[in-house]
Parts: sequence; structure tokens; C-alpha cells
Amino acid sequence: MEIGRKETADKDSDSEEALIPGLPHEVALLCLLHLPYPYQALARSISSSWNRAITHPSFLLSKKSLSLSRPYLFVLATCRSTAAMRWQALDPSSGRWFVLPPMPDPKSSCPNSFACASLPRHGKLFVMGGKRTDTQIPMDSNFVYRTSTNQWSRLSPMPTARSFFTAAEINGKIMAVGGTEPRSMNSIREVEIYDPERDAWESRAKIEANMAKYDSAVMGGRLYVTEGWTWPFMFSPRGAVYDGERDRWEGMRRGMTEGWTGVSAVVEGRLIAISEYGDCPVKVYDEEGDEWEHVKGDKFPREKLERPLTVIGEEGRIYVAASKLNVGIGTVEVEVDKEKGKEVVKVKWEVVEAPKAFAELTPSHSQVLYA
Repeated sequence: MEIGRKETADKDSDSEEALIPGLPHEVALLCLLHLPYPYQALARSISSSWNRAITHPSFLLSKKSLSLSRPYLFVLATCRSTAAMRWQALDPSSGRWFVLPPMPDPKSSCPNSFACASLPRHGKLFVMGGKRTDTQIPMDSNFVYRTSTNQWSRLSPMPTARSFFTAAEINGKIMAVGGTEPRSMNSIREVEIYDPERDAWESRAKIEANMAKYDSAVMGGRLYVTEGWTWPFMFSPRGAVYDGERDRWEGMRRGMTEGWTGVSAVVEGRLIAISEYGDCPVKVYDEEGDEWEHVKGDKFPREKLERPLTVIGEEGRIYVAASKLNVGIGTVEVEVDKEKGKEVVKVKWEVVEAPKAFAELTPSHSQVLYA
């Protein structure tokens, strides 16, 4: 865990400035590493040496190696009465919420029209596309929030303006799929991928299916995209699978497509969905049998987790942000049913109730970042 002075200080007049006077550099740095995420941004204003140390890429890696970084749930919330948007971060261990700086986007934009993805271990949250509510025109916006600086930055714009589409991380890059073409009901067939290391976009194989209302999941380097069921049930949903190694799209298996009836998350390599209809049963996809099975364990706490829901999975847990910003955290466990000779997935739920001041907030997107 060592970040040398050459890594954390520039060769300028104050390059020898001590992090904490009287303490060895390594000890002072260890003190900074123990600062909780929300206070790191404030600590950066203490001195130029603190700012350089905290914003250096190796700072987050050191926190990870020392197991000091922990997951925070980031939620894009909208106020029902004012339509104002804001990102908030929840520390699940303490139940405390923190407000992020405003996104650098037009004020008149629809929150559901954005697509979001993240690099959790790098502490980066990406927000792309969107639609202006005054002109109804899709946007090509692309910006990132970094936990290390508590700031938003603009990135290279999207080659194709999009709204109401999906974005997903595959092997450290962000894929953008779908959206509706302006002045038509046709879906955008072009698929593009963003490389954060180069701040550049590249084209990928076009998607053949003409789909709408996307939900997606990434498993084993493959991107699964589905329409999901929408009311009224006028037709069966469609789905497609992107093979990253071969750069091609394939059809989704029938059982997977027809059973994907809600918001989803991937936990420990398993696709888990919370149905938007009925009593919100939680189910897991069985790839071998191409079927969905109900998850055992606690009953989904729908009395406290009211729709709309956003779901994200990370490190053996499902994070569900609900109306009023109540948050359900489901711990996933896998047991072996000796009689049936197969694995059984169970979930144990706990609910983090939000402050009463959040009563008018509804979630649009959520991501988990480590900080």
C-alpha cells in the first residue's frame, strides 16, 4: 500500500509540503485513506498536497487493497411536485444520505430518458443521452461523476443522440444500445461503445431487433437486452444477446425472454428479476433449463418498497431503490437441495427507510460505486 511522494506530488515549489506536519508521509497518507467518501471532497480543500494525494488514481486502489473502500448506492431521484432531479448517495452501513453536485445537463430534461452505467471499483458513474422536454429532441450528452473529486466532467459526446435506451459496462467499456429515432417510431440500430481510457467511441455490430423499453444485464462478457412485458400485453417481448468476443448479435432464448417480467440485477453471475406485476415475486434465471425459478428466503418487502423500482447488483447483494427512496438490500445465498440435486437461491431482505423529507422523491436510475 505505498504511494510514494513522486506519485502524489508535482515538481513545483510546494512539492515537499508535508501531508500532515510532524507525521511520516506513509502515516499521513494512511490517515487520509481512512476518511469516509463524502468527506474526501472537503479534505481536498485543506491543501494542495491533500488534493493531489486524494485525486491520484492510486489513492482509490490503495483503499481497495486495504479493504477501506465500501459500497455506496447512488440514486437519480425526481421530485414529483417540482420535477427537479438530483443524485443522492446512500451509505448502507449508516443509513445516511449525501447529495451530489448537480449534473451538467439542460434543466429541461426527462430523467428516465438518460442511460447510466458505472465502473464501481474505479468510483466512476457515467450518465449518457437523454431527451429535452421542451424540444423532444434526444441528446448526445456524456459525462462522468468521480467519487475521488465529487465532481462531474463532460466527456466525448455520443456519436448518435439517444434517449430511452440502455447502457452497460462490458470489460471496462460502456456500450450504448437502442433508443428511438427522432420523428419516427423506429429503434436505433447503431450500437456504439465508449472507452473511458481513451475518451473515444467506436461502432459495433448493429442490433437487428426493433425493440423498445430496454432492460439489460451483463453476464460472462455477453450483453442481454430485452423489452420486457409492458401493459397492455399486445405482443410477446423481444430480446437479443450481444457476443463481445465475436462482435455479433444473437436471438435470446424463449424462456429467458418470456420470463423476464421486471427489473433485473446480476448477482454472483446469476440473473435475478423482481417482477413488476403481481405481488413482486423475486425469481432467478436457470440457464440450463431456460426457465425462471422463484427465489426462496424472505418475502419481498413490497409494503415498504413501492414502485417505481430501480435495481442493481453488486458483491452478493441486490440493492432496490423504491418510491420515497426507501432502499431494500437483499443478501443472496446459494444452497444445495440434496433431494433435487440442484442449487437453490435464497434472499434475506433488510430495508433502509429514507427520511420523511424524501416523501416526494421517486428513483429513475441507480448504481453502486466503491469509495
